[in-house]
Amino acid sequence: MAWSPACAQQYPAKAIRIVVAYSPGGGTDVLARVLGRKLTESWGQPVVVDNRVGAGGIVGTEVVAKSPPDGYTLLNIPSTHAINPGLFRKLPYDSIRDFTTIGLIATSANVLVVHPSLPVKSTRELIALAKKRPGDLTFASAGVGSTTHLAGEYFRSMAKIAALHVPYKGSGQAEIDLAMGQVQYMVDSTPAALPNIKAGRTRPLATTGKERFSLLPDLPTVAESGLPGYESISWWGIVGPAGVPAPLVERLNREITRIVSLPDVKELMRGLGADSLTSTPQRFLEFIREETDLYGRIIREAGIKVE
Repeated sequence: MAWSPACAQQYPAKAIRIVVAYSPGGGTDVLARVLGRKLTESWGQPVVVDNRVGAGGIVGTEVVAKSPPDGYTLLNIPSTHAINPGLFRKLPYDSIRDFTTIGLIATSANVLVVHPSLPVKSTRELIALAKKRPGDLTFASAGVGSTTHLAGEYFRSMAKIAALHVPYKGSGQAEIDLAMGQVQYMVDSTPAALPNIKAGRTRPLATTGKERFSLLPDLPTVAESGLPGYESISWWGIVGPAGVPAPLVERLNREITRIVSLPDVKELMRGLGADSLTSTPQRFLEFIREETDLYGRIIREAGIKVE
C-alpha cells in the first residue's frame, strides 16, 4: 500500500493500542500509560495499553511483530528487547528486522550498592577488595538474564574479579537480602535501590551511566570512580511492526518527542527514577543494535543459560 503525507495527516482515525509485554504497575507499563494518556489528549482518539504478559516479554513482543503495520499497534520495549536474542536460541521474531523503530522515550542509570559492613567507599576500593578476596564476594541480581544480572556480569568481567552470582526472583527480594548482609553488592535499578539507600541500609558507590544521574547527582559514575569505559543503563522506547510507512513514523516520532519533553512528563519520569530521552527513529535502531551486540557478548562470555 502506498502512503502519502495526506494519509499521515488523517491518522489516527481510530483507537491506538500500545502493547506492554510485562505486568501492570512496572516501569514499562507506567511509562506506556503516561504516553497513552497524553496521546489521547492531543489526538482525540483512545490510546489503550494492552498487557500481554509471558515468557520474559516474548509473548507480547510477538503479538506486535505479527500485527498490521498501520500505526495502530505499537510496543513499548525495555532493555530486555536487546537481551532476549542472546538468551534464547530461537525467538518467534527477529528483534531488529520485524520491527519499525519510532524513538526512545526514557533511560535510567543503575546504581552500584554494597552492604554497609563491606569496608569500601568507592568502586576502586570494591574492585581492590574483590581481587584481594577472589571468589569470596557475592553479588545479587533480579534473576538469571535480567538487566541487573548482566550489569553485574559486565562489571565483573571489566574489573577482572571473581565473585559469586546469587539470582533472586526480582529486585525486591535481592534488595532485602543485600540490606541484611546475605550478599555483598549489587548493580540494581535506581527505583529499586533508592528506598534502602535513603534508609541507610545499603551504601551507594556509583551510578552506571555515561554521565552522573540527575536523581543522584553527588554520586560519581562507575567509569569515573574506578572502572573506565563501564556503562550499563536501562531504557525504554516505542516500536511498531516492520513496515510502518515513513510518514506515520515521522508523525509518531514528532508527537512522542513533544510529549516526552513536557515538564510534567519529565517530572513524572523522575519520580519513577528515569530521565526522559528522545531520539530519531534511525538513531534508536542503531542504539538497539549496539545494545543487542553488547548484551550478546556479555551473555556469551559469562556462559549464561536460561533453563
